[in-house]
Amino acid sequence: MDKEVCICGAGTMGRGIALTTALHGMRTILYDLNPEMVSAAATTIGKDLELEFLKKRISDEQKKKMYGNISFTSSIKDCRAPFVIEAIIEKWEAKSGLFREMARFNSEETIFATNTSSLSVTVIAEQTPFPERIIGLHFFNPANRMKLVEIIRTKHVSEQTVKHTTEFALKLGKTTVICRDAPGFIVNHVARPFYLEALRLAEHDIADLPTIDKLMESAGFKMGPFHLMDLIGQDINYTVSCSLYEALGRAERLKPSGMQENLVKQGLLGKKTGSGFFQYSKPATG
Repeated sequence: MDKEVCICGAGTMGRGIALTTALHGMRTILYDLNPEMVSAAATTIGKDLELEFLKKRISDEQKKKMYGNISFTSSIKDCRAPFVIEAIIEKWEAKSGLFREMARFNSEETIFATNTSSLSVTVIAEQTPFPERIIGLHFFNPANRMKLVEIIRTKHVSEQTVKHTTEFALKLGKTTVICRDAPGFIVNHVARPFYLEALRLAEHDIADLPTIDKLMESAGFKMGPFHLMDLIGQDINYTVSCSLYEALGRAERLKPSGMQENLVKQGLLGKKTGSGFFQYSKPATG
């Protein structure tokens, strides 16, 4: 099993995945085109590792070693690894373009995994000359805590790529599910009613947001839909809803919420901006 990985994108998900790989002893390259994002990620990951130490999950020596195993860079030429994960903007052109560019600096055996939550992995793969080495590897936020990862296979992907990706995820202590490429994969398809019906209840003034969240938590959910949407990011959650709505024939039951759309337009994206459905004292960096 390879001990080195490159993560592209130093936002919330990229940082979380990099923290996960570092915690499991992998040499990690964290890349972002924006040097400020790279600097912010270095600071945030340092704080996350310090928290792991304070909670006695790792020793001080382990903390220093794990942080030392991460290379932070804004130069794509530094991105050489046998396994690459992208967690950049949700546009297939950007993702496939990144993979094509990175292939120039990597071997013909490098696997390219996309962390997309809503785009077709098949479309991303077909825009490259090496679709057999492209696979979906969908982490959930926070990546270092959430056990589940979805592995998305296309009609082009090789069995070796699927096998290697599964082994990689298991090495991170993840629970893996393999599914074929389809709108929303498994989790985001199943979860749409959880979010959309809660939004409709609020839009029709049937109950307020805290009440709906409290009810769902009392029913066994660890987090209510509104706090969860704030944690995921309103922009990300709304984009997934729009993607499924279009991909599944604009079914009325899947129609995105105007209430959420307004939040996105105002830049009120949840915890990462300090305000969403609820207010937060410390916006997440990046």
